[in-house]
Amino acid sequence: MNRRKFLSIAGWRVGTAVSALLATGPVKAARAVAYIRYLRPPGSINENLFSSRCIGCGQCAEVCPNRCIKYFTMFDGLAMANTPYIIPREKACILCMRCGDICPTGAITKIKANAVDIIQFAKMGKAQVDTSLCLSYQGKTCGVCYRACKLADVAIKVQRLEQPVVLDACVGCGLCERSCIQIPQAIKIIPQQVLQSIS
Repeated sequence: MNRRKFLSIAGWRVGTAVSALLATGPVKAARAVAYIRYLRPPGSINENLFSSRCIGCGQCAEVCPNRCIKYFTMFDGLAMANTPYIIPREKACILCMRCGDICPTGAITKIKANAVDIIQFAKMGKAQVDTSLCLSYQGKTCGVCYRACKLADVAIKVQRLEQPVVLDACVGCGLCERSCIQIPQAIKIIPQQVLQSIS
């Protein structure tokens, strides 16, 4: 990397951090990392309260068997620093619910690892299918997203040629997005904090 490119990237990151530091609340801080489409762990409380409740202890990532939980840094803003996030395309949540069991502050609430409680409380977001990209909607049967879903026929179903249809019970774990073989992916999770901001 040449010096000019390095300084450009460093300047952009510092600018992002400064903008977030000047933000007056967690929602504004969340906007500062809008360049990342991220999910909070399952059972996370409302974004407006999450960053004030989370103490950045790192226990949720340590207990995660799929190692899908990462942490924001100071470059992402003071309000977001050390709070956990998941990028579903890289590694999705497998809905084990261990992160809520270990969280000492209630930033991630405890949820029993059964389908009924997961559907009711583990709101991470909701999957959305881009039918213009989905192979099954282009006449090439696929169904990979459906088979990856831990709540198949409850959170997602398939029609003819295995065309996926997302149902209301989708909790946004990201297993469908992670498994999608299309590039760019034809199914993406809309994060819960985004859904809250437009509702």
